[in-house]
Amino acid sequence: MGSFRRLVLGRRLASEEISEARINNPIALAVFSSDALSSVAYGTGEIMAVLGPYMVMASFGPAVLSWSWPVAIGIVLLLSILTISYRQTIFAYPSGGGAYIVAKENLGEVPAQVAGASLLVDYVLTVAVSVSAGVTAITSAFPAADPYRVLIALFVVAFIGTVNLRGVKESGAVFAVPTYGFVVSMFFIIILGFYRYFTGGVEVGAHHTVVPPPLPGWLAIWVFMKAYAAGCTALTGVEAISNGVSAFREPTAHNASKTMIYMVLMLGAMFLGITWLANHFGIVYLGEGESLLSMLEHRILGTGGGLPHATYLLMQAFTMLILCLAANTAYADFPRLAAMMARDGFLPRQFSSQGDRLVFSNGIFILSLLSGLLLWLFNAREHHLMPLYAVGVFLGFSLSQTGMVRHWFKLRGARWATKAIINGAGAITTTVVMTVIIVTKFSHGAWVVVLVLPLMVMTFFNIHRHYIRVKSILAGSRADFISPRKNRVVVLVSGIHSGVVQSLNYAKLIAERGEVEAITVDFPNEHGQDSAALEKLRADWPRYCEGIPLRAIRSPYRKIVEPIVEELDRMRRVEPEYTITVILPEFVTGHWWANILHNQTAWRIKTTLLMKPKTVVISIPYHLEPIIE
Repeated sequence: MGSFRRLVLGRRLASEEISEARINNPIALAVFSSDALSSVAYGTGEIMAVLGPYMVMASFGPAVLSWSWPVAIGIVLLLSILTISYRQTIFAYPSGGGAYIVAKENLGEVPAQVAGASLLVDYVLTVAVSVSAGVTAITSAFPAADPYRVLIALFVVAFIGTVNLRGVKESGAVFAVPTYGFVVSMFFIIILGFYRYFTGGVEVGAHHTVVPPPLPGWLAIWVFMKAYAAGCTALTGVEAISNGVSAFREPTAHNASKTMIYMVLMLGAMFLGITWLANHFGIVYLGEGESLLSMLEHRILGTGGGLPHATYLLMQAFTMLILCLAANTAYADFPRLAAMMARDGFLPRQFSSQGDRLVFSNGIFILSLLSGLLLWLFNAREHHLMPLYAVGVFLGFSLSQTGMVRHWFKLRGARWATKAIINGAGAITTTVVMTVIIVTKFSHGAWVVVLVLPLMVMTFFNIHRHYIRVKSILAGSRADFISPRKNRVVVLVSGIHSGVVQSLNYAKLIAERGEVEAITVDFPNEHGQDSAALEKLRADWPRYCEGIPLRAIRSPYRKIVEPIVEELDRMRRVEPEYTITVILPEFVTGHWWANILHNQTAWRIKTTLLMKPKTVVISIPYHLEPIIE
């Protein structure tokens, strides 16, 4: 088992090797930017999916598709504000943590946990949406694969999770080729699209020949807001670099800042290019079937065979890969954030433990499980998941920017007022956009996130109170210690074998003044008499008992655990000054699967007695087969 683990995950890394696990900028771009970069594959499609149904309305008509361009401009302006704001966050908090750390240090614990909850939800949805969109890229090229989309999605999640268990550096090296391949293919199709448009090689969309009617008042504003909110899914993942600054090589803040600039320049250029081309070529997308990007590629490359078709398949392959592997951004950040929250006592401590490969393995497992559940529930269709997606993202944006404003007011320093104005503008903008998203998407599923986030925050604080209570009890227990209690040893037996004899010998070693006895549970026969098994045990007992008395507990209802627990409770009531040590002989087989056939009763006894005060349970292993060292 250990050799297989090494084969899959690689050799173990010591704590002092953590510097070797840090990543350079090109690899970091693949690790932390794949989510943001891949969103251009569906961001424009989400805008068009909102505008498309309004084409049939007399007050709008085909001209409504032209709105996709001003919507895209507005989204890129918001992206610019976020970029400047998050660069300031990177330099102010070079240890990483993003919105969670910023909110914790500047706004207090409640906003910090709200930010943490929103980011955790965002990361889970990032995996589900990215993988679903990747599967859509596959089914767009191969429609026959659509019935198997959930199975394909779950396989992708399992693969990405396994690669991440090997470490961030290794996952980045694996995912760099798809990331850069996608970027190159997108710029290729954009440049080719512009060339064919200006040379007249592609028919212009019909909506450009239609004169837009006068804006129909509030309805137009509502439609524009819905399209803007839908398109803001292209901004997911922008904060990922600020959350994972500690993964960069030294100087961490400088390298993280450079990587973020590269990411935003590529993201903005690709998003604007795809939206402009889809707008001018009149691509109509309603949210189902073939993706908008696939339709755009068909329009630019043509639908014939040969080289155009091969190019189309290659581009769809890169699109599928980066969309599936965009989940890697969440795998880089979710475990780190969960570890921070666990160290602060708001999540179970297990999330802060690093595995053999210096990664937070428990966070990776939980992320895979939750995202897989969402993929199954929503049939791996990203359009159904999108309404849930952007609420948590922009809530994290808003809290981070608000926290940075307070940070500058507390720290002041050089040009602090300018920095506070920049972050303030980011806070106001993202709060307005978040409100728009909640209003426009509330009935489409955003209400789920609005409901889940407060429940998560309440859970975090309940966990925190539990840890505080345990800590105070443990600290106070030092004053309660007076002297060791008297000890009574009870050996549980069901028959005579070597394991029982070893347990009896051990009981005599730890017992005080011979205060040890053996207990067995007997099922009386139909006449109410002792069973034949008990009579045989009593006959053999004097030969093996080592002078320890045997007492039988009658169980007419054929229960084993309950009579033992009741008898131990009675002993504690009669002799409250005693600590009871229960010794359990247990078989140890030579194969892990054979253990399923033994010791289930012993496990139930130990689990039950764990909740009892002044009770100690000791297992005495009896190896049925020789131990191979």
